[in-house]
Amino acid sequence: MANAPIRLLVCDIDGTLVRRDKGLPEENVLAIRAARRRGLLVSLISARPAAGILPIAAELGLEGPLGAFNGGTIFTAAGGEECSAQVPPELARALVDLYASAGMTIWFFATNRWLTSDPANPHTPREVLSSGLHPETVTDFTSFYDDADKVVAVCDNPVQMTALELRARDLVGADATLVRSQDYYLDCTALAANKGDGVTRLAKMYGVPLTQVAVIGDQANDIAMFRRAGLSIAMGQANAAVQAEADEVTTSNEESGVAAAIRRFVLPRLG
Repeated sequence: MANAPIRLLVCDIDGTLVRRDKGLPEENVLAIRAARRRGLLVSLISARPAAGILPIAAELGLEGPLGAFNGGTIFTAAGGEECSAQVPPELARALVDLYASAGMTIWFFATNRWLTSDPANPHTPREVLSSGLHPETVTDFTSFYDDADKVVAVCDNPVQMTALELRARDLVGADATLVRSQDYYLDCTALAANKGDGVTRLAKMYGVPLTQVAVIGDQANDIAMFRRAGLSIAMGQANAAVQAEADEVTTSNEESGVAAAIRRFVLPRLG
């Protein structure tokens, strides 16, 4: 329904709610708290594991449900877990082999553990801040294939990453979700672990139809939820392809774009 009232806001975290330094702007905090006092329901969905979402949720006063691993895991601040979807073990093995053969850094997330092939990767310090976890260096991922929440290739060379993504897509087919959560991260999660299905599950848990849900994001993995929600908002620094999929565009994450979006686009339609 066009212009339906908005009752639930589902917000991405990295590149959206937080700045590049992973700090949470006070303006975003105040805007969300004020909107909640007016009756708006608020949730978070992210490629992060639950451990990386909980501190943000606590600062905002959110108890959940919340979506980790692009919505593949739905959980609450109290520790309850509503559902969890994982990458098939043989596919996890094949991806690790592919990424290793291409010389990529491998990050493997398995039930609140972060395993890495290269602890010296320059993105590691920022991922520590994002994930709420510390990496464990491994040379053999075999014992973790049955417990794969997310398998990530990390690469700063755009040409190499594009070539790798094409090969990975042929490998994954229709058996899992493969998407960039950042330009330099290629994430594989379970087929159901995508933000489209994730926001659908969250809306159902909050008792709100999708037509009355607003979503905010900045990356390719957010497009799936843009296509489900009644109101979709892209961040100002998002690339043109992402912005083209959104109903509205706010300011950048460095400019407290979530607060601006709430004031400009959400509150005028608050149900």
